[in-house]
Amino acid sequence: MNFGPCAIADAQGAILAHSLRLDQGSFKKGRILSSADIKTLTQAGIHEVIVARLAPDDVLEDEAARQLIALSAGDGVRMSAPFTGRANLYAKSAGLVEIDTAAIDAFNGVDEAITMASLRPFDRVEANQMLATIKIIPFAVSGGALAQAARLCPRLSVRPFVEKKIALISTRLPGMKEALLDKNQSALQGRLDKASGSIVIELRVDHHAEQVGHAITKAIDIGVDLILIFGASAIVDRRDVIPRGIELAGGRVEHFGMPVDPGNLLLLGTAHNLPVIGLPGCARSPKPNGFDWVLERLLCNIALTKSDITRMGAGGLLKEISARPQPRDGKESLVVRAPKVGAVLLAAGRSSRMGPDHKLLQDVDGKPLIRHSIDALVAADLDQIVVVTGHRRDEIAALVAHDPVTTVFNPHFADGMSSSLRAGILALADDVDAILIALGDMPAITADHIHRLIAGFDPVEGRSIVVATNGLKRGNPVLFASRFRPELIRIQGDTGARHLIGDHRDEVVEVDLGPGAMIDLDTPEALAAYRARHDP
Repeated sequence: MNFGPCAIADAQGAILAHSLRLDQGSFKKGRILSSADIKTLTQAGIHEVIVARLAPDDVLEDEAARQLIALSAGDGVRMSAPFTGRANLYAKSAGLVEIDTAAIDAFNGVDEAITMASLRPFDRVEANQMLATIKIIPFAVSGGALAQAARLCPRLSVRPFVEKKIALISTRLPGMKEALLDKNQSALQGRLDKASGSIVIELRVDHHAEQVGHAITKAIDIGVDLILIFGASAIVDRRDVIPRGIELAGGRVEHFGMPVDPGNLLLLGTAHNLPVIGLPGCARSPKPNGFDWVLERLLCNIALTKSDITRMGAGGLLKEISARPQPRDGKESLVVRAPKVGAVLLAAGRSSRMGPDHKLLQDVDGKPLIRHSIDALVAADLDQIVVVTGHRRDEIAALVAHDPVTTVFNPHFADGMSSSLRAGILALADDVDAILIALGDMPAITADHIHRLIAGFDPVEGRSIVVATNGLKRGNPVLFASRFRPELIRIQGDTGARHLIGDHRDEVVEVDLGPGAMIDLDTPEALAAYRARHDP
């Protein structure tokens, strides 16, 4: 790829390296300059720009990211659309992420233009949590480097939590209060509530190896999947009470101790092919400790061996110290997840420009016009979809009755678009991160278009409003960060949110969706022209 200044007359087909703001609109970096762009820039008095030009085998950043992210998405993982050379992986469900760190190291060593950053192996993740990001650093990467990276591309997977039947055995010493044994049960249940599994039997026995062995045998007989033992006294040796009880039940000690602190005194055993864990005292605490790492793997059907335990030392210092406080109090979260997106589909208008026929009910490509918008939103797998009805509400509602949407009637629909926008936004859940404003008469907008808009959304990087465009012309849909909700609700009249976009231009990012962003069918002539181009 060649990079440097270029006379504007010679810049057609080149990639703009730095954004330009003109009266006619913004030219974002990364834009491939067309002949129309060259004309606009020349008329604006721009004589030179800094550009990048592709070599014959170069691959543009988004296409390179798309190819690599598709290769890296394993079981239980979904991928985002690429945007400015970045594409992300997200967990489909809660579980543990499986990552080969050596593979990531090899991948990152291919070329400085190609990078992947991920969580740590076996990190616990929630649904929609980000697992990894692939970023192409420059505007393009050579085909040779891309091919080599593709061969070495790590594949990330998420092992979901699986419901397990668990036996809890607690031992007691003379004079020990039952309240301490109650704490064993509540501490374990607290961990299971965040994952999976249920305590199907709880046995309390004296702190003697024979009674421990009998309890293990009883648990095995009722058909449990996992046996956990809280000792009244910490295990201090392989020949102590708990390990001896495991052996008396026909089991064996696989490993005693672990290089994780807190959690050093954990014991890993098996009995009749079932895992048996002797718990360290810190397992009574809700704070993270080595037992969490072991329990979570077992709840995800990940087998544990002696070597698995001994490799937990790097990163195994979990103690809270003043020099390295942990974000455990809920005041801070380092979890990065996919944004929750709620859509408002405006379908309340009177369709007065269409004449006697309601435009949203007109047949386009074999189905009512509004079905195109609904189908795209549903296929995009958004967190919530609100359809605002007004004029001919019953017919519109009937068309979406079997879709995963919420229908809201706006009795003030005749007052203009703002009243419908307000009704839709008020119906959205409080926890959505972004609000997608969509129209019911845009048949060319697809789920892929919506994914591309969402990929451009990143308030941390200053991309709080994402606008669909066709070239320099802004169209629809538009995505707003949820913090704009109060301003959206206050909009008056029938002008939509155009002024809001202008007021926050520094937070606007444009995503070119092509002609589909400009197609809305308001008149019989527009409808006839669209049918002529698209109907079979």
